[in-house]
Amino acid sequence: MSKLFIKREYKNAKEIDSDFFCEEDLGTENKSETGDEFLGKHLSENKINAFLLVVIICIIIIFGRTFHLQVVKGQYYSQLAEINRTRENPIIAPRGLIYDSQSRALVKNLPIFDALILPKDLTLNEEKRNDQIKIIADLLQIENEEIKQKINKYPKNFNYYISIKENIEYEEAIWLKIQAQQISGLYIETRNQRSYNYGAEFSHILGYLGKVTEKELAARIDDKYLFNDYIGKTGLELSYEQELRGKYGKEEIEVDVTGRETKVIFKEEAVSGSNLILTIDAELQKKIRDICLKYADKINKHRISIVLLNPQNGQIISLISLPDYDNNLFAQGISQTDYQLLINDVNNPLFNRTIKGEYPSGSTIKPVVAAGALEEGLITAKTNYMSSGGLWLYDRWFFPDWAAGGHGLTNIYKAIAWSVNTYFYIIGGGYEDYPGLGINGLKKYYDLFGLGLKSGIDLTGESAGLVPDPAWKMKTKNEEWYIGDTYHLAIGQGDILVTPLQVANYTAVFANQGKLYRPYLVKEIFTNSGEHETINPQITRENFISKDNLNIVKNAMRQTITLGSAQYLDNLNVEVAGKTGTAQWRKDKNNHAWFTGFAPFENPEIVITVLIEEGGEGSAVSVPLAYEILNWYFNDYLLNL
Repeated sequence: MSKLFIKREYKNAKEIDSDFFCEEDLGTENKSETGDEFLGKHLSENKINAFLLVVIICIIIIFGRTFHLQVVKGQYYSQLAEINRTRENPIIAPRGLIYDSQSRALVKNLPIFDALILPKDLTLNEEKRNDQIKIIADLLQIENEEIKQKINKYPKNFNYYISIKENIEYEEAIWLKIQAQQISGLYIETRNQRSYNYGAEFSHILGYLGKVTEKELAARIDDKYLFNDYIGKTGLELSYEQELRGKYGKEEIEVDVTGRETKVIFKEEAVSGSNLILTIDAELQKKIRDICLKYADKINKHRISIVLLNPQNGQIISLISLPDYDNNLFAQGISQTDYQLLINDVNNPLFNRTIKGEYPSGSTIKPVVAAGALEEGLITAKTNYMSSGGLWLYDRWFFPDWAAGGHGLTNIYKAIAWSVNTYFYIIGGGYEDYPGLGINGLKKYYDLFGLGLKSGIDLTGESAGLVPDPAWKMKTKNEEWYIGDTYHLAIGQGDILVTPLQVANYTAVFANQGKLYRPYLVKEIFTNSGEHETINPQITRENFISKDNLNIVKNAMRQTITLGSAQYLDNLNVEVAGKTGTAQWRKDKNNHAWFTGFAPFENPEIVITVLIEEGGEGSAVSVPLAYEILNWYFNDYLLNL
C-alpha cells in the first residue's frame, strides 16, 4: 500500500497524526516482488505473444465469416429469409365451359372444399410431428395412417400442398377453416369441381377430369401445373386442356413464425379458361342416343357406333358409342366399386368405339374400290362381269359370292347395289385376262380415302386402322402374300381394319364431290377477354377422283336404296344413297352389321354410318336403325329448328 493511497483514505481524519506514517514504513525495497516484476514471472513474453496471435486469428476468422455471410452469400440468405417470411399461393383459374351448337351449357363448375397439408409447415421433430398429424386426423375424422401414407412419400420440407381429404361439405368446411387457423400446416381451400349436365350422352365426347399424375406433371413442367391439379383425362377435356385450363394467378402472402398468413404483399389475378362451342346439338345427341338404346334392347345387341357428320365441311353432327357411362362419376371422384363395375363390364363402356374401335369394313369399302378401278381406267360404267356364285382360282380355291347362284351379268351399279363379291374380286385382284388394281392399287386408293391413317379429329386416342400389304404380312405373320389376300382386301375382309369415323369420312367424299375433310367437334373458341376464334373446315385431300367417276359411284349407291340391299330406306320422304356391309371377323362369332350413306341425294347435308357389333346382316340389322335416325332427323328435328 502506498503512502499516497493511505493519505487519500484518511486525509479527513483529524485524529490521525500526519507524522504517524513515514516513507520507510512502505517497504519500497520489496517493490520488485509485488509489482510488474511479479507478473512478468508468471506470463512470459512468449506466452503473451502467443495469446495475442490467437486473438488476431479469431478476429480474422470472425471477420472472414461475417464477410462471407454478408457479402458473398448475402443475397442468397436474404432471399432465403424472404422465403421463410413469405409464401406464394396459386390462384386457380376457373376452367372454361363447353356449350353445344345452340349455346346450351354442357358443363358447369361447382365450388367444393378440400383439406390440404403443407409438410414444410409441420415441425421437423418426429414426436411433435406425429402429435400434429394426430390433431389434424382427429379434426378431419380420418385415420392417422392415411395422412402419414400420403405425406411420408415426400421430404419433410416439401413445399407443395398435399390433399388429404376432398369434397368437404360447405358447413363442415367453414368450421374447419376456422379451426385450421390454430393448426400449423392445415389449410382448407376451395376448388372447382366439374359437373356434366348431360352425363352419359356426351361422356365419350367430353371425357372427364382427374387428378394430375407425377408422369403428367413431368410432361407439362413448363405449364406450371400444381401438385393437386385436376387435368383432362379423356375426350375434349383432354384435347383442349390448354385452352380450357386458363392461366393461373398467384398471390404473395406474408406469414408469421407459425406459418399463419398475415397480409397480402402481391397479387396477380388468374385468367379464366376459354369457352368451347361444339358442332353438336345436345338435344339431337340425346334423341339419337335414346333411339339407339331402344333399338339395342329390341335386338339385344348393345355395342353400337353411330357417326353423323356434315359432308360439306367435316363437322360432327353426332357421335354415339354404346354402351356409355356417366362421366360425373369420375368428376366427383369415382368409388372403387363403381370403377370395377365399369372396367369389368364385358361391353367395355369406357371404350369410344366411334374413333378407337377397329373392325373389318365388310362391303362398305366397295365404293372406294369401284372409284379406284374407274380412275385407273380398268372399268367404265358399262363394264360387265358374270357372277355365277363365286370364283375358282387354279381349280383349288373358291371365293364365293354371298348369293349361292350368283347375280348374273353385273355392272358397277348392280355390283354396289347388291354387293356382288365376284365383281370386286375381279376389279380388285384381277382374274384371267382382267388385271385388276392389285395390292398396290388397292392400297393406293385406300390411302387416298384416308384408310390406315388417323382422320385428325380433335379427340385424343383415335385409331389409325390397318391396310395390310405384303411387307406387313411378312413382318407380322412371317407369311407370303397371296392373291387370295388381295381378293379379301377388295371386299373389306381379311386383315383390313377401319373405324366407324373413317367409314363416315370416306362416304362423305362421294356426297361432296371429292373432298376429304378433317372431321371436328369444336367450331368456336371464346376467351373471357372477348377474343373469338372460328375453326374453319380443313380439307385433307381433294380432286383425287374425277367428278364423273364420283357420280358413277354415287348413283350406284343410290341404287342400293332403290333396287338393292337397303330398299327399306326408300320408304323415307328423303332420297338416300348408301352401302350395306356384313363383316366376318371370327368363325365363332356373329358378323358385324354395317350401313353407311348420305342424304338428301342431291345436295347432301348429312352422312350416317351405323355399326352394330355382332349384329349379323347389315341390310337386316343396321339399315332399320339408320331408317329410324334419318326419319326423325328429317321429319322432326329439321322442322323444329
